[in-house]
Amino acid sequence: MILPPATLGMLGGGQLGRFFVLAAKEMGYRVIVLDPDASSPAGRMADEHLVADYQDQDALEHMARECAAITTEFENVPAETLDLLSHSVPVRPAAACVAIAQNRIREKTFLRDHGFPVGKFEVITSVTDLERAAVDLFPAVLKVARFGYDGKGQARVANHVEAYAAWHKFGSEACVLEAMLPLDAEISVVLARSHEGEVRCYPVAENIHRNGILDVSIAPARIDENLCREAETIAAKIAQDLGYVGVMAVEFFVSGGKLLVNEMAPRPHNSGHYTLDACMTSQFEQQVRALCGLPLGDVCQHSAAVMVNLLGDVWFTQDHGVSTPDWQKLLSESGLKLRQYDKHEARHGRKMGHFTVVDAQLANAVEVALRARAAIGITD
Repeated sequence: MILPPATLGMLGGGQLGRFFVLAAKEMGYRVIVLDPDASSPAGRMADEHLVADYQDQDALEHMARECAAITTEFENVPAETLDLLSHSVPVRPAAACVAIAQNRIREKTFLRDHGFPVGKFEVITSVTDLERAAVDLFPAVLKVARFGYDGKGQARVANHVEAYAAWHKFGSEACVLEAMLPLDAEISVVLARSHEGEVRCYPVAENIHRNGILDVSIAPARIDENLCREAETIAAKIAQDLGYVGVMAVEFFVSGGKLLVNEMAPRPHNSGHYTLDACMTSQFEQQVRALCGLPLGDVCQHSAAVMVNLLGDVWFTQDHGVSTPDWQKLLSESGLKLRQYDKHEARHGRKMGHFTVVDAQLANAVEVALRARAAIGITD
């Protein structure tokens, strides 16, 4: 076990890293954050912030020398960096796991080859691949293999002509062409897996997206309990087959009453923010525990919860000015927990914070959350 006051390393300085820093420091650890943004939220909270590129040799040597273990808050840290650090210090999750999750082609291929349920897809790396795509794959969604998230790098296409136009717009980058599915619901499983192979799954979250970005997460999910258990089983098996150590999320489509794996994230997840206020152990404390070889925490959910994302759009007025939202409209709700990410600039589509409503009854939590969401100016 790695015990306080050891120093932990975090690659990435966004809100997920910020929550990790807060959890680690509450437990008595020191934290070094590496992120090129001098005003990154996690960097501001850390004991030390290395403002450098993720492949900066001096910064990496410093982390390898000072840190007892290192993790990441997002999948786009170069896998080569994680591999380099792993020669000097424990790195969890491993570079090989991140390399799969950060590339949609590798991810889809891994899932298919390991027998996990996925929708129809084709790998697109050339015009020939597009021409060979089956007609019954359309309508489809074309997704870039790298650096696509929150709806970025994606385009809905109805036929081969639209697919070619979208692929050209993406700079002819490697892509995955996925058949669009009739959806009953979208859900996710956040889990932790220890170095010894123990897996603990948080209650399944039901997710509602808006413009490609997560809008609302409801936990526990309002779907059949057997589907929830099946999702947990699949997610745990994915972690096992990856040899994964740490916290990860697996997103699913529910289509025609059946589960299909959409994608996985090798880190804590937006849909797991409800664990901060509704579970015995948050996903971020769990990340610290898995990284340090501590026993995994209890994932029991003590309250029903509904999480609502607060995007930068809420800061903009009708005349396109920028103004602080009226937080009284949220904080007047006694069961509402507001968390802001300390980002220096509000931008449209940028995740600036979230709030979670907790209640003994899920229906009550949903009612209050949707009322508060509307009061703060989030409209469908």
